[in-house]
Amino acid sequence: MPSSLLLAAICTFLFSRVPPSLPLQEVHMSRETIGKIAVASKMMWCSAAVDILFLLDGSHSVGKGSFERSKHFAITVCDALDISPERVRVGAFQFSSTPHLEFPLDSLSTRREVKARIKKIVFKGGRTETGLALKYLLREGFPGGRNGSVPQLLIIVTDGKSQGHVAPPAKQLKERGVTVFAVGVRFPRWEELHVLASEPKEQHLLLAEQVEDATNGLLSTLGSSGLCSTAAPDCRVEAHPCERRTLETIRELASDAPCWRGSRWADAVMAARCPFYSWKKVFLTHPATCYRTTCPGPCDSQPCQNGGTCIPEGMDRYHCLCPLAFGGEANCAPKLSLECRVDVLFLLDSSAATTLEGFLRAKAFVKRFVQAVLSEESRARMGVAGYSRELVVAVPVGEYQNVPDLVRSIDNLPFSGGPTLTGSALQQAAERGFGSATRTGQDRPHRVVVLLTESHAQDEVAGPARRARARELLLLGVGSEAVQAELEEITGSQKHVMAYADPQDLFNQIPELHGKLCSRPRPGCQAQSLDLVFLLDASASVGPENFARMQSFLRSCALQFDVNPDVTQVGLVVYGSQVQTAFGLDAHLTLAAVLRAISQAPYLGGAGSAGTAFLHIHDKVMTVQRGARPGVPKAVVMLTGGRGAEDAAVPAQKLRNNGISVLVVGVGPVLREALRRLAGPRDSLIHVAAYTDLRYHQDALIEWICREAKRPVNLCKPSPCMNEGTCILRNGSYRCECRGGWEGPHCENRVLRGDAPKARGSRQDPAGGQQPQPSRQLQRPGHPGS
Repeated sequence: MPSSLLLAAICTFLFSRVPPSLPLQEVHMSRETIGKIAVASKMMWCSAAVDILFLLDGSHSVGKGSFERSKHFAITVCDALDISPERVRVGAFQFSSTPHLEFPLDSLSTRREVKARIKKIVFKGGRTETGLALKYLLREGFPGGRNGSVPQLLIIVTDGKSQGHVAPPAKQLKERGVTVFAVGVRFPRWEELHVLASEPKEQHLLLAEQVEDATNGLLSTLGSSGLCSTAAPDCRVEAHPCERRTLETIRELASDAPCWRGSRWADAVMAARCPFYSWKKVFLTHPATCYRTTCPGPCDSQPCQNGGTCIPEGMDRYHCLCPLAFGGEANCAPKLSLECRVDVLFLLDSSAATTLEGFLRAKAFVKRFVQAVLSEESRARMGVAGYSRELVVAVPVGEYQNVPDLVRSIDNLPFSGGPTLTGSALQQAAERGFGSATRTGQDRPHRVVVLLTESHAQDEVAGPARRARARELLLLGVGSEAVQAELEEITGSQKHVMAYADPQDLFNQIPELHGKLCSRPRPGCQAQSLDLVFLLDASASVGPENFARMQSFLRSCALQFDVNPDVTQVGLVVYGSQVQTAFGLDAHLTLAAVLRAISQAPYLGGAGSAGTAFLHIHDKVMTVQRGARPGVPKAVVMLTGGRGAEDAAVPAQKLRNNGISVLVVGVGPVLREALRRLAGPRDSLIHVAAYTDLRYHQDALIEWICREAKRPVNLCKPSPCMNEGTCILRNGSYRCECRGGWEGPHCENRVLRGDAPKARGSRQDPAGGQQPQPSRQLQRPGHPGS
């Protein structure tokens, strides 16, 4: 690197340990362009014939962590290569004190094989003998290559801190026609990488720590030589200013102090000033130019109107963050309007717990909403009420002259400051909140109550909410995250709740509320009989915060089912340091009880074993004695972060063999192969990118459960017979053949000594006698068979 670049700037950091995540190559551009670079790297493809050899630095100065990142970079590059014996061949060396061939170019013929082999490379450690590795290649050539009949690429991934000379062998390699990419890792010495790289230097110098940027830079350079191309014709390579940094340790004069030294000419000790030095780490910066491929993004055409902000979602999708009153349609184009016939009553919490500030904020929300959606052509009608101890109806639905008149009435609604009696308010709103707007028969419009609150109710809400919904009222909730669970219980669905983390985010809910007022929610399979057990990963690999997110997701899923002993039963098992039944199938008979029990499920921590958890469900949860119903479809839904699933394939198959469906929901960078084996032959697997994205996969989960609930049921799988009794199918029913010492319909009763042996497969007559019971008739779906 020219010395003038070394003197460009010195950034000094007074620390002894520099975080390894600190970027050492920064491309100076907008965040949007950086995102385009990351996307474009996934759209590039190299299919021309070429031999590519990775030379990975496995020395102690690199360290095991950075060596793993070097492997990750190599694997990411392989994702863009058309690896086959005729097209792209890939090999790998690891070098430290000596070079070691990991696999030659002609040994692996598919991309999957190459990536798997790179993953298995073991860090060796030792000195950084880069020159020795280059001389080996000069002497032996590319192992398994095509003798220079195709282009040869050498990708050296190193920190550039070699113990020997690298310039002569690097020069000779390049003179033989080998293209050399120098890829820095850890805190690279850019001067040495500059010596290694081919011309033009700027296009052959990269940083492996920033894998998507480095991959884009490498493929962009190969694209200029025709070896690679992009999927989109409008993509282009552009030059961007960037900056590379080298970490150095320097000595600096700290101070001086008096000291005493002997004199050469006199037998005496003389006083003098002695310097004291300190060592510190500095970054030497090197201005440079980086060449990267970018492709046109969906926001380049500025599709969002009326001041909306375009947020890209990949290469061809986007969404608009619209200002208030412009979120009703795509691209923020029209003003919001309600086309459906709907009567809406806004129910505002005016209690002391919400505070005057929160009450005024709710009134401002309602005023902005009605100003945005109401017009002379609107078929919607609004009303407003406040509550604390009692309900105060400021405007019955539809009883206003115009929008300004409605806004003035909202302004006049007083703050009460009493207790938060939400349940009572819901009951009163259902009875008298709609005033003269209430009509009957086909002439009655869709009726909606929108509850706005930031505080928990001080009375019972489940019953009044259920009775309000029974009057065909749609309940929608708008509130803070603190009351989200309570609003879900009131409205009956997570889809009917709009929660916000920050009070200022309340006004961002206006477009979403507009969309919900005219939508008729699609019910799930609520009338379908089902024994459903959720298996929740509560291990340390998930963490308490993500565990809470999974609990919230389960509550949302449970809302889609009619929970009662005759239709859907729900159980929950958690596993981590141990396996624990949070609640069994017959523990909670109502939806409200199930929702509360899910919230109270314990986070366990520790290392989890999914296999042990599945066996626990097989032996102790999905059994007749623990509430499972014969003749009712059964399903297990497992939510996991992926750790501890390696031993679960056989236990999961054991459940399937007993007629129990199993679905695996894997979250985050899960162990895909282990979960795929776990998913079974029907590939019952849903992969979720992050815990915060779980809600986007609820529909797919509910659809799978409903589909499984309709599958044919084998009455003897799982066996309803207890105590090692044998289940025997016969003419659409079953009977249990009991072993010695047991009797009853399910072999549940022990024969007392001295009693006459009773017929196997019999049960007691209600009158007190004994009635032969050769078979057990299957009752209607949804009813217990015991």
